[in-house]
Formats: sequence, C-alpha cells, structure tokens
Amino acid sequence: MSTDIEKFKAGSPMSDTLRMDRMPHIWCPGCGIGSEVNSFAEAVKRSGIDPKKLVVVSGIGCTGRVAGYVNFDSMHTTHGRAIPVATGIKLANPELTVVVFSGEGDLAGIGGNHLIHAARRNMDLVVICNNNFTYGMTGGQVTPTTPGTATASTTPYGNYEYPFSLPLLMDAAGATYIARWTSMHSRNVTQSIEEALLRKGFSFIEIISPCPTLYLRRNRLGDGVDQLQNYQDNSILKHGADTRETAIDFQGKIVVGKFVEKNKPTYLEASDKCAIKLVGDDYQLYGKTIPEREAEEKAEKERIAVRRAAVLAAEVAQQEANDAQPAKAAAKQAPAKAVKKAPAKKAAVKAAPKAAQKAPAKTKFQSKVMPAKQALAETKKAAPAKKVAAKPAKKVAVKAPAKKAAPKAKAVAKAPAKKVAPAKKAVAKPAKKAVAKAAPKKTRK
Repeated sequence: MSTDIEKFKAGSPMSDTLRMDRMPHIWCPGCGIGSEVNSFAEAVKRSGIDPKKLVVVSGIGCTGRVAGYVNFDSMHTTHGRAIPVATGIKLANPELTVVVFSGEGDLAGIGGNHLIHAARRNMDLVVICNNNFTYGMTGGQVTPTTPGTATASTTPYGNYEYPFSLPLLMDAAGATYIARWTSMHSRNVTQSIEEALLRKGFSFIEIISPCPTLYLRRNRLGDGVDQLQNYQDNSILKHGADTRETAIDFQGKIVVGKFVEKNKPTYLEASDKCAIKLVGDDYQLYGKTIPEREAEEKAEKERIAVRRAAVLAAEVAQQEANDAQPAKAAAKQAPAKAVKKAPAKKAAVKAAPKAAQKAPAKTKFQSKVMPAKQALAETKKAAPAKKVAAKPAKKVAVKAPAKKAAPKAKAVAKAPAKKVAPAKKAVAKPAKKAVAKAAPKKTRK
C-alpha cells in the first residue's frame, strides 16, 4: 500500500512544485488555500523564473503552512514577521525572487506595520495575502478585515470595528502593483501572480477565501461551495478601480480586478542612486559594478523568456494531444460498435415501416423498461396497424370523392376488422346528408 502511495506522489504533476512527502495537507475541506497554492505553482511554471532562485516566506496561521508544502527554498517565520525576514533575504541576495505567502491576520494584524513600510519603500517583494476574515488556526477571532456585523469568537454579537480595505491601504502606502481576486477566480489568480513575479517593486495580491470551519459555520453561511457561489454572484470585475471603492460589506459585493500597476524605483535602485552620488564610479554593490549587474539581469531575462516559451509550447502540445485523444478513441471504437449493433439496427429498419421510424418516443421508453427484443416486437405489432388505418380514414372523409372511395375500401378490408369500422362510418355520414337534402324537393313537387 505504501509503495502505491509513493508511486502516486512521484507521478503527480505537482511533484516538482510541492513536497509530496508532506501530503496530505492540514487544510480543511472547502478551504480556499489549496486552490491558491495550485494557482501559485502554476504561475511559477508559466513565469519561467528559475525555481532554484525562488524563496517563499510565510508567518503563522493556516496560510503560514504554505512555506512547508512548496518544493522551493522556504522559511516559516514567527507571527507577523514574514515581511521583515523576506526583506532581509532580498537585501542579502538581490538575484532571488522572494514571495511572501500568508494570511490577513498575520500580514495586516500583528504584521501590519511591516506591511505598510515594505510598500512605502517599494521593496522588490511579491506579497500574496489569503483573506478569509478570521484567525482560522487560533479559534476564529476577529481580524483587521472582518466585515462589520460578522460574528467571531471575540465579537459574538457582531463585529463593531471598522475593517481595513487592504487594496486602499496598500495604494495609500505606495505599492506599485495591487490586485484582488477570490479563490474562485483561479485563472485570474494565476495570471496576477505570474505578472507580479516578472516585475520589479512591491506587488500585493489579495485573495478572498472561504473558511468553512470557523467563519462560515459561525455566521451560518453554508460550506465552501456555497461561499464560492456567493463569490460568483457578488463579484464585480473592475480593472483600474478606485481603491477607495473596494470596501467589503458582510456578504456584500466584492470588487475584483487589477487596480494599480505603475513603475517607480525600487528600494535597492534608490539606494544605488544615492550611493553613486556619494561615492561616484567606484561604487560597487556586492562586488559588481552597475554595468555588470545590468548585463546579468539582461541575460537572466533572456533565459526566462526561453523557459516561458518552452512552457507555453508544452502546454499547446498537451492541449492538442488532449483534443486528439477523443477522436482516436472514437475511431478505434467505431468499427467494434458497428459490428455488434449493425444486425439489430438493420433488422429493425427492415421490419418497421417509415412511419414507425418517425415516432421514436415510444420506442425509447420501451427500450428503458423492457429488453430490446421485446421493444422491437411491440413496434412491429402495434405501429404498422395504427399508421395504415389512420391515413386512409382521413383521406376518404375529407379529400376523396365517393366514387374513388370504393377501391380504397377494398384495400382497407385486408386490415384487421377493428380498423375497418372508421371507414364505414366515414361513408355513412355523406349518405345521411344526401337524404336530408333530397327530402324537401319531393314535398315541393
């Protein structure tokens, strides 16, 4: 049994980006963090960045466990200290791509001061914030983003505090890339993370996510699927929206999209500029001159472009292979099906008249209730008699003259006795009308 699990983990498409030896994870069913991690892993693949130069940092909480599951260099830091640790990593080695992946309680609560100042400095970091409006790991307390009137363990009668709108906070602090999505918008999350990985500056991506165990259950909002439906119904896509209009009310509308994207010097670039003014051309950062660092950055961008092209080409080839598989399978199965079913179909076509083929409703019902042979037998017995009897009766009564009715009556005589009765009635009706018209003429004479 263990060998089968090991084979499954080794053959998983996520084995390159996730630590399969630590699976299964601890996140609850319906939690949005799993889909966010999947989007993050996909974005890393599509971006073309070198996984060996990627570092993931997280703090404490449910989302803080992301650092322990990704198959990259990672650090699980203390509560609220993910951003200062990530800042130190970036300053120690600017060639690294540093990602902070944590929750709103860790980032905007105890770590709020670090979040604001990292955005103010425009540190070259990618911050992914999972916002589920609760401290999910420590009992469901109210957080800086919990909507007003929502129930938490520390606000049992409803939240009376004014919550943060994180996009507005980051915009005011100076972040150069700000986006918000929900965990339902997995493709948009992937695209935003990919864009953030390939740019410089402080990038902030907020992902609204369900917490079914504490927040949803305490507020009687159903399960994770119900909340995803709520996201679909209440999400308003608005790229470039004014961040002052991005507040979230309890179960209210959620403005999603890419709100801010601008360029300005990063912290390291501003530091270089200041040092060059003081020291002059002799200034070197980490033992490299500015032209040397620019040449290395250009070469790295070219390598990233090549890797991205290879990934996209592989995706296109995989998609074409997936599209071709149903056609190949149908081509292989078609001869076998034709050999097995052809005799029964041909027999049914020969035995049943054209009128029976035009009315498939009864035959479909019969094929579900009884065996196929009995259904065919029933159609052979019932369908021809009904159709033959109905057509002559209509033609004799409406369109055909009295003289031409005689030869058709002979043809009808060959059918069962029950079906001849309508023909006799149709002939008898014109006879009565003829007598009624003739009677007045005799009395007048």
